[in-house]
Amino acid sequence: MLYHLLYPLHTTLSVFNVFRYITFRTIYASLTAFLICFLLGPWIIRKLSGMQVKQYIRDDGPESHLSKAGTPTMGGLLIVSSAVVSTLLWSDLTNSFVWIMLFVITGYGLVGFLDDYLMQVKKRSKGLSVRTKFGLQIVLAIITGALVYASPDFSTEVTIPFFKRLSPDLGWGYIFFAALVIVAASNAVNLTDGLDGLAIGPVIIAAATYMFFAYVAGHVKISEYLQINYVAGSGEVAIICGTLAGAGMGFLWFNAYPAQIFMGDVGSLPLGAALGTVAVITKQEILLVLVGGLFVIEALSVIFQVGFFKMTSGRRIFKMAPLHHHFELKGWPEPKVIVRFWIIAIALALLAMSTLKLR
Repeated sequence: MLYHLLYPLHTTLSVFNVFRYITFRTIYASLTAFLICFLLGPWIIRKLSGMQVKQYIRDDGPESHLSKAGTPTMGGLLIVSSAVVSTLLWSDLTNSFVWIMLFVITGYGLVGFLDDYLMQVKKRSKGLSVRTKFGLQIVLAIITGALVYASPDFSTEVTIPFFKRLSPDLGWGYIFFAALVIVAASNAVNLTDGLDGLAIGPVIIAAATYMFFAYVAGHVKISEYLQINYVAGSGEVAIICGTLAGAGMGFLWFNAYPAQIFMGDVGSLPLGAALGTVAVITKQEILLVLVGGLFVIEALSVIFQVGFFKMTSGRRIFKMAPLHHHFELKGWPEPKVIVRFWIIAIALALLAMSTLKLR
């Protein structure tokens, strides 16, 4: 909105020419999202507390978590609204990728909100059924894959990190591949959201990493120099990545240990889906396994635990899944688990960045 209102004035006042630069708008979109979260955070916490929207703690979880009972949840409303408002303020709203991203964030946000609402407000023990929740995610992801597929000149080749000439073309099957990436990313972030600040930290790191990839993919000369796929218009997605990172930092102010608020599914589902969609748009789909490697590890720990439990009639690989609970039960203090997992997320993001030259 600001781009459309102020950039046309550059013919009169040259200072408004800065609005043409994606880097400038990304910085201020990030700061805007951060400030919205930071300023509205205390009000949201009080509002949710007054509505008795408080976290339910499982009895079979780590004992240290029992003290978290009663902490307000559904704080993802703050993240999503901050990111959406900042995107509308600073992005080029004629760009189709911007609207695809907004569709994903709001769509998955609504699914998460409905699940949290039924559980926290209506006091249903499990919220949405697994089938309904997963089904809605799949439908939204297929629609998103179709929208990306229909984008002008969008390539249906899949980029394989470290291999310059290996790019299989999936044709119309790319729609379902994109849907798989989006749904997997959404649920992986959801599974990671179990400790104070554990999920939002790596989300910030991943968003910042893809912010760089989006800018590079949308720049003709830089993408050609680095020999990666040029995706016309994807540069604007860098602004949305900036809003996710900024909103995440604002939320982390209140979600850091000991947390004053939790994000809930209304936050984790859209954040993961947004990262998956950015990976698809920027043609760095497989790279998400590295950029969001911590989420992958957490998700795999659950899959392996459940599979092994069923195959061996009750035996376990880990003391408890997801993986962060395993280390808690081994005696690691919660802050140590969180910070060490953040360090892993940073290391994986740096490794992902190295693929720009290792090909």
